[in-house]
Amino acid sequence: MNHLGTKILKTDRLLLRPFTPADAEAMYRNWASDPEVTRFLTWPCHASPEVSARVLADWVESYGKPDYYQWAIVPVELGEPIGSIAVVGCDSRIGQLEVGYCIGKRWWRQGYVSEALGRVIAFLIGEVGASRVTARHDSRNPGSGAVMKKCGMTCEGTLRQADRNNQGICDACVYSILAGEWRGAE
Repeated sequence: MNHLGTKILKTDRLLLRPFTPADAEAMYRNWASDPEVTRFLTWPCHASPEVSARVLADWVESYGKPDYYQWAIVPVELGEPIGSIAVVGCDSRIGQLEVGYCIGKRWWRQGYVSEALGRVIAFLIGEVGASRVTARHDSRNPGSGAVMKKCGMTCEGTLRQADRNNQGICDACVYSILAGEWRGAE
């Protein structure tokens, strides 16, 4: 893989860009403080905008690393972040990158996450050179799996009691798309 870092990516409706410290208030307000959004995630709700600011400070500091990928999901019309999408795991030996995402509930079921995920998959396979992009979700959160399917990912199976999130120990439904499948989908 040829790691390129968090480059600005665009779709018809979205700007995927690196976060800045100025995004803390929007992050807190739009998704990080909502227990419904964080229900199936591995990090707790942010108790204040200051918590969001500390998280963003860590992310911003990491942007200098070429293998660090963390994007703000920004609808062009709105002009502020409504969620995030990131590479949350990397196995360079096999060219595999794992993606995770979350978005504020006001924007659920509007196609934003599938639009963002599709663009990130295209970047990771087409430009970074990943052989395989994966994602996983709690089996009790089928909406996340629907996003993965919409982006051409295949369900590889369910790993029983193989993950942990804010609900405790959970089953993990694993999805992937291979470079050859992605090229074939163009």
